[in-house]
Amino acid sequence: MTTNNEYDDLEEIELSESDKPSFENNSNNEENQTGNSILREFLSYMKIIVIAISIAFICNQFIIVNAKVPTGSMKDTIMEGNRLIGFRLSYLFSDPKRLDVVIFKFPDNESENYVKRIIGLPGDNVVIKEGHVYVNDVLLDEPYIKEPMSVSSQVLNYAVPAGCYFMMGDNRNNSADSRFWVNTYVAKDKILAKAIFKYYDSHIVFELIK
Repeated sequence: MTTNNEYDDLEEIELSESDKPSFENNSNNEENQTGNSILREFLSYMKIIVIAISIAFICNQFIIVNAKVPTGSMKDTIMEGNRLIGFRLSYLFSDPKRLDVVIFKFPDNESENYVKRIIGLPGDNVVIKEGHVYVNDVLLDEPYIKEPMSVSSQVLNYAVPAGCYFMMGDNRNNSADSRFWVNTYVAKDKILAKAIFKYYDSHIVFELIK
C-alpha cells in the first residue's frame, strides 16, 4: 500500500550529544550570571564604603575637628552638650587672633582637648584685677560675658611668652583655664582648630560661633 504522506521520504537524522539542547548548561549559566551580578554589586557597595571611610578619615585628621563640649565653661557662647565643628586649616597661613574660640590640646594633659577663647597673644601682658581683664594696659571689651567675673583683691599678671597663647573660658566663674593650669600657656602648634559652628546631637542646626 502506498501513501502520499509528505513525511515518508524524510530520512531519520540522529543528533549527536553535542547537538542536543542542554537545559542543565543553561541553568548553570544563569546561576553563574546571577552570582557574578551579586558579586559585582557587593564589590561596588564595598568600594563606596571604603571611599566614604577614607574621606571621613582625611577630613577628621586634616580638615575638621568634630568635638562634644562636656562642661559649661564657655557659657553662653557654647552650652554644655553642644557639639563643635572646628576648621583645622584656619591657622595654616595666619596666626590665631585675639578672641578666637579655639580647640586645643590641654597643656597639662595632651590626651585631652579643650575649647576656650584666646585672650592673650604672644608678647602680651594680661592683667586681671577687680573683675576685669586688661591686655597691655587696655580694658578688654568682652560682650560675650553674661555674668560678671567674681571680684578678687588679688591682681593676676601674665606675660605671654613668644609662640604661646593665654586662654580663658567665657563662663569666668566656672572655667578651668590659663589662670589655674600648671602649664599656663598654650603653644601655637597645640591649637588644633578654630571653632566655627556649634550644634546639638538632638537637632542638627548649625550656629556660627562668635
